[in-house]
Amino acid sequence: MSVSAVPLVDHAAARARREGRGALRVWLGTLIAMVFAMVVVGGATRLTDSGLSITEWKPVVGAVPPLSSSAWTEEFNRYRLTSQYRVLNQDMTLREFKTIYWWEWSHRQLGRLIGAVFLFGLIWAAVTRRVDFRTGTALLGMGVLLGTQGLVGWIMVASGLQPGMTAVAPVKLALHLTLACLFFSALVALYVRIGQQSWTTVPRWTRRAAIGIVVLVFGQIALGALVAGHDAGLTYNTWPLMDGRFVPQGLWPFESVWRSLVDDITTIQFNHRIGAYLLSAAILLYVALSHRLVGETGRRQQRMLLAVVALQVCLGILTLVFVVPLPLALAHQAVALLLLGGSVAHAATLHAA
Repeated sequence: MSVSAVPLVDHAAARARREGRGALRVWLGTLIAMVFAMVVVGGATRLTDSGLSITEWKPVVGAVPPLSSSAWTEEFNRYRLTSQYRVLNQDMTLREFKTIYWWEWSHRQLGRLIGAVFLFGLIWAAVTRRVDFRTGTALLGMGVLLGTQGLVGWIMVASGLQPGMTAVAPVKLALHLTLACLFFSALVALYVRIGQQSWTTVPRWTRRAAIGIVVLVFGQIALGALVAGHDAGLTYNTWPLMDGRFVPQGLWPFESVWRSLVDDITTIQFNHRIGAYLLSAAILLYVALSHRLVGETGRRQQRMLLAVVALQVCLGILTLVFVVPLPLALAHQAVALLLLGGSVAHAATLHAA
């Protein structure tokens, strides 16, 4: 009797562990989808110049939008004090203001909701002891990252509310997006690790190369944020040439390399184009050299990466030559996040020998 009870206990414990991992993956998967939506809505907020429509940062009471005509008028009057309104939008009506207000309000609500879902899940995981020390430490670090992301978001908006500014500072926009992508990547990596039944063991260089692809995707997204922050996609709307040249005149015009990198529109767009070529070539080379080494799961992931990067390049070209229409621009940003998630998931499945 006692001998036969042991397998039953072990089986029940194993089932409890599987159920615990399943619940954690549902929570992490929900957060991944929410952050994906957050980044896309954030892109729409930037592309519609809506980010400065709410001029105050009220993390709690700011969740309540204007509920009366007088409240809407008061909110509009605050916006009318900004340089963006005075320089760009003096003819804006209250109805038009409501459109940009709702974009920014939706972006902030998604941020609040993500914070609430993350905090609830973190407390639940701690109380029910669903995670080990390593995973718990990672989750706490992700919580700090999420809080920092919210703070940087307000610092970014505040930069655009300074006298003479008609948009947020592009460098702060790039930092805001990069932190969001870092949080998204951490969620994807943890989601994969918790659900991993077996690891694909590969040569060390293969895993390092996969991580290198992730780094390149991060860099390209940051360059894209600078393009968006400067509206650099509204110039040089031809491909593959810029003003009739592959390498345009006037690159790196400032004595400071950093200032040219983040402030010169020609340099910013050229860097983003070159980044796309380098990233595409790196993925092609990586797949060609490692395709036989990464197992069936890894090969499926690599085929997905090739398809997504090809789609992303096409979307980037179309977005440029059609002068940044909102649907194409949002699709371009969404696919960039898919490429990031796919590259992170692939790197997370590989274990170096």
